Amino acid sequence: MKPGVLISDRYEIIEKVGSGGMADVYKAKDNRLNRFVAIKILKREYSEDEKFVTKFQAEAQSAAGLSHPNVVNVYDVGEDDGLRYIVMELVEGITLKSFIERKGRLEVKEAIGIAIQIAQGMEAAHANHIIHRDIKPQNIIISREGKVKVTDFGIAKAVTSDTITSNAMGSVHYISPEQARGGYSDEKSDIYSLGITMYEMLTGQVPFVGDNTVSVALLHIQGEATPIRDLQPDVPISLERIVEKCMQKKPERRYLSAGELIADLKKSILNPNVDFVSTPVVVNDSPTISISDDELNHIKSAAKNGQSVVMHDPEKEIEEPDEEEEDEGEVDPKLEKLMVAGGIIAAVILVLVVLFLVSKLFFRGSGIDHTLPSEPTAGVTTSDVSSKPEDEKVMPKLVGTTYEEAEKTLKKYNIKINKVEEPSDLYKAGEVIDQNPEEGTKLEAGMEVTLTVSTGKDLTVSDVYGMSKDAAQNTLLNEGLKVRFQEEPSDTVEAGKVIRTNPEKGSKVADGDTVTVVVSTGRETKKVYVPDLVGMTEEKAKERIKASKLTVGKTQYVNSDKYPEGQVIKQSYSVNTEVDEGTAIELTVSLGPSATYKYEANVTISNSPFDSDEEEGAVKIVLSQDGKKTTVYNSVCDSSDFPLDLYVEGSSASAGTLTVYLDGKQVDSIGVSFKKVAQ
Repeated sequence: MKPGVLISDRYEIIEKVGSGGMADVYKAKDNRLNRFVAIKILKREYSEDEKFVTKFQAEAQSAAGLSHPNVVNVYDVGEDDGLRYIVMELVEGITLKSFIERKGRLEVKEAIGIAIQIAQGMEAAHANHIIHRDIKPQNIIISREGKVKVTDFGIAKAVTSDTITSNAMGSVHYISPEQARGGYSDEKSDIYSLGITMYEMLTGQVPFVGDNTVSVALLHIQGEATPIRDLQPDVPISLERIVEKCMQKKPERRYLSAGELIADLKKSILNPNVDFVSTPVVVNDSPTISISDDELNHIKSAAKNGQSVVMHDPEKEIEEPDEEEEDEGEVDPKLEKLMVAGGIIAAVILVLVVLFLVSKLFFRGSGIDHTLPSEPTAGVTTSDVSSKPEDEKVMPKLVGTTYEEAEKTLKKYNIKINKVEEPSDLYKAGEVIDQNPEEGTKLEAGMEVTLTVSTGKDLTVSDVYGMSKDAAQNTLLNEGLKVRFQEEPSDTVEAGKVIRTNPEKGSKVADGDTVTVVVSTGRETKKVYVPDLVGMTEEKAKERIKASKLTVGKTQYVNSDKYPEGQVIKQSYSVNTEVDEGTAIELTVSLGPSATYKYEANVTISNSPFDSDEEEGAVKIVLSQDGKKTTVYNSVCDSSDFPLDLYVEGSSASAGTLTVYLDGKQVDSIGVSFKKVAQ
C-alpha cells in the first residue's frame, strides 16, 4: 500500500507502521470524519483463504463490542477490491515492551499504575465474554499522554462457560500452563499472562527462558520462577505476593476476576509492606502440575503439527505494532499420522531432552533451591559478563543505551566501533537501535562492532498554515516536535492564525526538534502626525489628508467673518497629533461672512399674450422655483402694456420659470436666473 491510496473512497493511506503474521498495519486518514486511524489490512496471500478471512472478521466483531479507555477501539470493518481490513483507533506511543527495554525495569508505582490500567481493559473485555489469550508487553501501548491501552485482539473471541480451545495459543513467554497444555482457557488465563507481564515490569526479565518454545512451555507447567524480591529487594512484599498469586499454576488459585486483582493492586499502594494477599488452598481433585505422558505427547505433537505452543520464535518477536500470531489450522488425521511416523526420530530426541529437564527439576526439588537453571538468552545484561571466565569477554547489551554510554563500555574491549545512523519511531535521538554482533557474542581484540544509532523519528513538518495557535500547537506536539511561537503583523492573515512555520511545512525534521510557529497579530498599525489644514481651501485640505495616509471624515459648512468662503476653519485633530494611520479627519469649511442675502432677477416679457391691439384681458405671471409657485404679476391689461418689465425676487440662487396666463389659460413660459445680493 503506497501513501495516498484511498480505500473504500474514505480511508487515505499515510504510511506503513507495522507488519505481522497475516496483516499489515497502516496509519491512515478517515476523510469522512477528518481523523487519523490505524487500518489493519489482511495480506493478499490470505485474503482468498476462507478460514483466514473468517478469523479476520471474527476478530473485528469481537473487538468492536468493546469500548473502554484502556482498550484500543475498533471503528469499522470492510472489504475493498479484495482487500479485507479493520479500522481501529490510532494510538501514538510505544509498546510496554519497548518501554521496559528502555528503562531496564520500572519503578514500583509506575508498574502498579500500568498493571491497573491493563487489568481494567481486561475487565471490560471479560464482561463482554472476550478472552484476550495473548496478554504481553508487546500488545500493550503507552500513549504519549500516559494512557495504557490493550491492543491486538487477534486471537481473542467471544466465549461461553463451556468453550474449550484445542490449541495452545499466544507467545510462549507469557502463556498460561493451561494454554501450554492446549486445554481450557478462561479469564484466569489472561490474569496469569498479566502476572508474567508484571514480573517483567518489576525485574526487567521474563521468569522462564529456554532453548526453544517447548522447553519454555514446560517451565510454565512445571517450573518455579525466581522470587521477585530475590532479584529486586526493593519490591514491596504485597506486590510480590500479588504477582505470585497471578502466576499460580492452578487457575483456581489465581485471582478469580480482574476486579479482584485491581482491588489488591490499589491496596498495595496504601499498604505496600503488608502481606494481605490470600491464596486459596489447593483443591484435592484439581489437575496435577506434573505433566503426564499424554500431555507431553500433546505438546510434542502440537510443536510438529502446527498447533504450536507459541506462534513465532520468541527471539524474533515484532514489538511495535505486534500483530496477531496466526493459527496454522487443523491438521488432517491421515497427514498427522504420516508426520508422526516420519518424525519419530525427532520425537525420541525431544523426549530425552524433556526427561533430562524433568530429572533436573526433580533433583533440585529435594534441595533448598527450587529454581530451574536457565541458559543465557537475549535477556543477558552487562552484569552477566562477570559470571564468565575472566579471559572470556562477551558482547554486552547496548540497545537502548546512548551512543556515548555504549562507546564508553566498548573502549575497554579494544575494538573498533562503526557508527551507523537512521531514524527510529521507538528510540530517542542518540540511542542505540541495533548492535552487530549481537548481545552475548564472544568479543576478540581488534574486531569491529557496528552500532546503529537513532536520529529520532523521521518526521515532516505538518501544514498548520491558517490554523489557530492552539490547533497548530496540538498538531505539532502530537508529532513529537517542540513548539516556539513568534508574532508579526500581516495584511492577509487574520489575527491569531498561523502565517508560516520555520522550518517550513513539508520540511524533514527529527523527533524533538523545535518548530517556530509565526502567528499573525493582524494588520500592522503605524502612527502618523496630523498636518495643519486650517486656512487651506477645502480641496487642498482633502488632498493633504490623503497624502498623510489619513482619511477624510465628515465635512460641515458654517458662516465665518474671519475666513473667506471655501477655506477650512477647523479640523478634528490638532496639528502634530500622533494618530493611527487611516484615522478619519473631520473638517469645518467657511461659507463666508454671516450677512443677509436675497435673490433677484430683472425680466422683460417681450411677447404680448394678445392677438390684436384692441384686445384686453386678465394677465397672470407665476414663478416656479425649488418646487414652489409664487405669483409675481396679476393685472388686467392690453397689448399696449407689452413688452412688460418685471422685478422678481426668488428664494434661492437656483433657476426658476415664469409662466404667463391670459384669462386663466397658459400662453407663454420663460426661464429666469437669480443673483445673490446682500441686503
